[in-house]
Amino acid sequence: MRPRVARLAVALLVAGLAACSSGPEKPKPTPLEPLKAQIAGRQVWSQGLGSVDFPLRIASGAGAVVLASSDGRVIALAAETGRELWRGDADGKLSAGVGSDGRYASVVTIGNELVVLDSGKPLWRTRLTTRVVTPPLVAGERVFVLGIDRSVQAFDVLDGRKLWVQQRPGDPLTLLQPGVLLPWKDTLVVGQGPRLAGLDPLRGSVRWDTTVASPRGTNEVERLADLVGPAARVGDAVCVRGFQAAVGCVNAEAGTLAWAKTTGGTNGVAADEQLVFSADATDRITAWKRASGEVAWTSERMLHRGLSSPLVVGPTLVFGDFEGQVHFLDRSNGAPLLRLPTDGQPIVGAPVKVGTTIVAVTRRGTVFAFRPE
Repeated sequence: MRPRVARLAVALLVAGLAACSSGPEKPKPTPLEPLKAQIAGRQVWSQGLGSVDFPLRIASGAGAVVLASSDGRVIALAAETGRELWRGDADGKLSAGVGSDGRYASVVTIGNELVVLDSGKPLWRTRLTTRVVTPPLVAGERVFVLGIDRSVQAFDVLDGRKLWVQQRPGDPLTLLQPGVLLPWKDTLVVGQGPRLAGLDPLRGSVRWDTTVASPRGTNEVERLADLVGPAARVGDAVCVRGFQAAVGCVNAEAGTLAWAKTTGGTNGVAADEQLVFSADATDRITAWKRASGEVAWTSERMLHRGLSSPLVVGPTLVFGDFEGQVHFLDRSNGAPLLRLPTDGQPIVGAPVKVGTTIVAVTRRGTVFAFRPE
């Protein structure tokens, strides 16, 4: 990574931390209103993982979840029972993870090493030239990596050979927050700054490229509008958030922008056939109509509660908060339906659904599984 980009990326993080510690007093979280459960649900298992102080994303599929702790432990658990399927170690503290296709799992260490494990056994590792905070993507016998300099690299999952690199012309400032990296049919969809691009996963060539968020503001920090994860795939649509700028949906078949709406916020989105959901920087929850971007509803019931990225599960919308509460809301209007506690620590990343089980992880590193009924 170029020295100036590295200095500015770090400077942005330091400035943000300083603002948090020396700025005006934070607004107080909205107290939780008494709730009589409208749906049934319960905790079905929990497992200790180890503390999580990096932006963990839970990998899921084939009845299992793959997770990692900050110290480099990587573990696969059966979603139904919590039974350990395998365990491995990246031999280093982590900055990004987890990517997995069910067999192979990939993480990145703070020493900029990309590590791949085969059912928990270390397979290979290679040093990267750029810092990574976005979980790698493991798909099609390849490992794809998105750097904070917005470069995309592809490696052979079996031996670690670098297959290609795709680099967009650099910008003066980058965002230390997980971005967008996901498969759509035979296309690799990646966020590069405020643009969403579709790449050929075999060669790295650009198939389409469209702007979702328009940078605003008078300086480099205010004009940051990088696309942040998680994104949502529904049919031909990929819906994303631009950091403090917009939420929008792109037709991934045609590579064209369907709509984008100006809105603040730093977390990713979830979507179903009808609606797109996310919370803004104040934790105001908004649902947009997926076809048009028109606002369907908003809710201010949980302002300033440090909400996670959302998860849509049938008729419910799921968020975690800074006290470890897992909230089940009516997806049609945001009304609370059920609230389940964890260990009192913030929920990390977005909850995931595997079969009939919803899995969430706290900052302390406890994995909780719930089953709404």
